Amino acid sequence: MAATFFGEVVRAPCRAGTEDEEEEEEEGRRETPEDGEVRQQLARKREVRLLRRQAKTTLEVSLLEKYPCSKFIIAIGNNAVAFLSSFIMNSGVWEEVGCAKLWNEWCRTVDTTHLSPTEAFCVFYHLKSNPSVVLCQCSCYVAEDQQYQWLEKVFGSCPRKNMQVTILTCRHVTDYKTSESTSSLHTPFLKALKTQNAREPPCCSLLEQPNIVPGLPAAGGVLSYCQVWKISAILYLCYTDVMKLDLITAEAFKPVLSSRSLKGLVKNIPQSTEILKKLMTTNEIQSNIYT
Repeated sequence: MAATFFGEVVRAPCRAGTEDEEEEEEEGRRETPEDGEVRQQLARKREVRLLRRQAKTTLEVSLLEKYPCSKFIIAIGNNAVAFLSSFIMNSGVWEEVGCAKLWNEWCRTVDTTHLSPTEAFCVFYHLKSNPSVVLCQCSCYVAEDQQYQWLEKVFGSCPRKNMQVTILTCRHVTDYKTSESTSSLHTPFLKALKTQNAREPPCCSLLEQPNIVPGLPAAGGVLSYCQVWKISAILYLCYTDVMKLDLITAEAFKPVLSSRSLKGLVKNIPQSTEILKKLMTTNEIQSNIYT
């Protein structure tokens, strides 16, 4: 028996019963050999691997150890990838140097050699006229447990500190924290986050607190990694109300073309704009074919 604060007498619970229940729960939680095998198979399947698609071989060292660079430009998400394809990749000759093979709950790319037009991908290139410029187009989802693997496979365990990293990505405007109503915001709009060692000024206003950017671009990924390793890096974040491939959202990244990292890589902005429009039209046609 036990007395409560108000003097009421209540029966104390029997400890023996709870111990039996705890033992049953513990037995239920014990991993069987079959469970362990399934878990190991799943872990192997979720391993991030960097491949050379042409040679059909795995990169034995990190990408940036194999291809050291002074500029590393990363586009994450469909609109950032479309922008980079139209304005940067069409202004020079780029050679593919690697491809990330990923398998998770949102990305099931098994055959990296033959990607369909609508399939998610993560491919790396360098500029043939200046191999110290490396570019990444990542339209696929990198799960939380795969982000550190991705960083190690790309940057390595001891990355060079004299490179400039530029990251482009999008978030939905409802993720933007502000005292104003999100309906009054003119979307899309651009915000920036930078590391303490950033050597160049951002091309737009900085992201205000208490906003955070989760996932591969920042909190769990590239920007945090660059901050720890004291690498100059800027993340350009486009807040939009359209998360599918969208011309206006992709064009919102245009101010970034005036940055030191991208300025010399663009040759003809009007022509690149037309290429972007054609890319959007082609994507609509292909989406209709594959759905």
